[in-house]
Amino acid sequence: MFRIADRYIIGKFLTTFFFMLGIIMLFAVVFDVSEKLSEFISNKAPVKEIVLDYYVSFVLFHGNMFSSMIIFISVIWFTAKMAQDSEIIPLWFSGRPIIRFMRPYMVASTLLMILSLVLNHYIVPNANKVRLAFEEKYYRDDMRVENYHADYPNHTHVYFSNYSNHENRVSNFVIQRWNDSLQPQFFLKANEAFNAPNSNRWHFKNVYVKNIRFPQGALLFRNSLDTILPFEIREMAQRENVAETMTRPELAALIQKEKAKGSAQVPYYEIEMHQRTSYPFATYILTIIGVSVASRKKRGGIGINIAIGLLFVFIYIFAMKVMAVAAWNVGFPALIAVWIPNFIFAIIALVLYRTAQR
Repeated sequence: MFRIADRYIIGKFLTTFFFMLGIIMLFAVVFDVSEKLSEFISNKAPVKEIVLDYYVSFVLFHGNMFSSMIIFISVIWFTAKMAQDSEIIPLWFSGRPIIRFMRPYMVASTLLMILSLVLNHYIVPNANKVRLAFEEKYYRDDMRVENYHADYPNHTHVYFSNYSNHENRVSNFVIQRWNDSLQPQFFLKANEAFNAPNSNRWHFKNVYVKNIRFPQGALLFRNSLDTILPFEIREMAQRENVAETMTRPELAALIQKEKAKGSAQVPYYEIEMHQRTSYPFATYILTIIGVSVASRKKRGGIGINIAIGLLFVFIYIFAMKVMAVAAWNVGFPALIAVWIPNFIFAIIALVLYRTAQR
């Protein structure tokens, strides 16, 4: 059963969090509008789409992304205020263990953590599809991919020199396939290639083809050729943030496909997958640190507690970025790289918790 003090702390926790979330998102929207307003006007983006398609998804995405940090600052803020107003003293000296004082904090953290998990894996990706589609239509520049090469199943290698989504044209498109004995089986080279939207249908211009009799078979030339291939251009030409639009099952399927192709983007997708879980769980760690730091009544007032809290936030973000770079460039396992900062800060939280005022 929750006592009056429990309900009071849970109420303080949740109301402070949502208040700070609203304020921070308001500033984020204002800055984003000031940056992109000229593009919205020049591209004649409808106000309804700006508000409902873009900024609703914008708030969901960025609000959830920084929710752990906002939770931390919220805990620091209202706990320090309680300490300054001497509201914590009766709780500290009630004879109950400190873990009893932590219970309402952990209950509120659990509610927000579960909400963040659901948002991360299912709701925000669908919202991002709407947001990024809007950006693609009204804001983003032309996407170009150069010197693409990848291995596909059945010993198939694909290469093209460049692609532009504005023209939907692929230049110098090459397909090579080998049999199980790694002997050449098929070769195709086209000066230009076009993929019908959302389909596997391809149209080639100025094509050279060598069939299964390779290398004895003749090299044939055709002005044009229509065929079906087991892939689409959108699988090969993707923006880096395409993973943000995928739910957990979709992202897992993408990772398997990219691994089969030997794609260099696999670590990026794996980091995105694991961060969707690690960030919400950081809520527990940051809450414990926040309570341990802010529950002490300091001479400098609330400002000192907030400064200490911000320092922890910056160190945590820095650690996450360092480990992400290690996973991208050094080949460090993404799962370990994503969870190491949580492990380190869990140790810090334990130390601060044990030395907190009793």
